[in-house]
Amino acid sequence: MSISEANNISGSVSEFILLGFPCRRELQVLLFVIFSIIYLLTLMGNTSIICAVASSRKLHTPMYILLANFSFLEICYVSSDVPKMLANIISQTKSISYASCLLQFYFFFSMCAAEGYFLSAMSYDRFLAICRPLHYPTIMTRHLCARLVVFCWVGGFLSILIPAILMSQVPFCGPNIIDHFFCDLGPLLALSCAPVPKTTLTCATVSSLIIFITFLYILGSYTLVLRAVLRVPAGSGRNKAFSTCASHFLVVSLFYGSVMVMYVSPGSRSHPGTQKFVTLFYCMATPFFNPLIYSLRNKDMKDALKKVLGASSKEISKNTEK
Repeated sequence: MSISEANNISGSVSEFILLGFPCRRELQVLLFVIFSIIYLLTLMGNTSIICAVASSRKLHTPMYILLANFSFLEICYVSSDVPKMLANIISQTKSISYASCLLQFYFFFSMCAAEGYFLSAMSYDRFLAICRPLHYPTIMTRHLCARLVVFCWVGGFLSILIPAILMSQVPFCGPNIIDHFFCDLGPLLALSCAPVPKTTLTCATVSSLIIFITFLYILGSYTLVLRAVLRVPAGSGRNKAFSTCASHFLVVSLFYGSVMVMYVSPGSRSHPGTQKFVTLFYCMATPFFNPLIYSLRNKDMKDALKKVLGASSKEISKNTEK
């Protein structure tokens, strides 16, 4: 989209200024280093899980296929806004074009929706494995697993399509300063030249439906799973089931806890500092912790990661010797 096209749609605004984290230059450099390290570790951690699942035949099961897709989603999710945030921290202009802002809005929230769907699919998989173990192989087939993966990806992008179209029709005629580090819904709507109740209501309805339907489904699934686990006699089987489900539910708690504080708590949007902190948590902290949670609490995953890392270190040492 050219600047002239953006002007026609948005009034007189062809770009936005993302304030990010206004502070002293020394502190901005420190934030850049910290966020860059977290971003790189997030990419490495989630890539390691994908490589571990791909390289180990033992992990070619629906649970780990969903986990590998979830890890790839986390890479896309964190990459939808963090690189631009890092560039703006060290930049003097801190600008983003109108078209890029809308694309960032669409991709970021599509990834958020897809994350909710993947967490729901993973809770369904654990429900079948623990509550319906005899029927699990016949229900959770590779075909159904593939359909779940496609649904999560496609569903995420389709869910945010209407809000994104409506956002592209919102008139922006100045000011163009967004007190945030990415193009979030609330700060964008606050810059509208005219009231847009239809857009506001649609975005609020879509986000609430996605958050609450997926969260209630996940909560119900893990409640049934917990009941089933507690009925199992104490032993290794019970401990393994409980450990796996605890990992999944911890990830769910991290994601939904921060998202609900941001988009459900009535006072959170009125404080830019709180808004940035909570958004930063669920867009950087949750993708960073997810690989640690899944790998540290899962023996099969730890073994596969050791093989992958061991093979990588041997390859590096061979290249060094050459």
